[in-house]
Amino acid sequence: MAELFAHLADWFHDVFVKQFDGWILLGFVAQTCFSMRFMVQWIASEKAKRSVVPVAFWFFSLIGGALLLVYAIQRQDPVFIAGQGMGLFIYIRNLWLIANEKKAITKTD
Repeated sequence: MAELFAHLADWFHDVFVKQFDGWILLGFVAQTCFSMRFMVQWIASEKAKRSVVPVAFWFFSLIGGALLLVYAIQRQDPVFIAGQGMGLFIYIRNLWLIANEKKAITKTD
């Protein structure tokens, strides 16, 4: 059992400590921004007592997704690049639709 823990400790050190650099830091910042969108959505839904997707969800998605795309490009990970790249179009489109809806409401007032 001690040997298992030693291997696990070595692996943890290699993955999380030994290779730590500015890119890893950017990756963690990006992932934090990307994850915050779920906190924002959850809090808004709890307050409304129904499922709500606030505008901040899409902004956190865009910022976190863009930073994760930069990280994925630097890491040369084609799966991560494709996933984050496609997501950016969805986030931008949703923000565009929200802006158009607000313009339409402003024009009718």
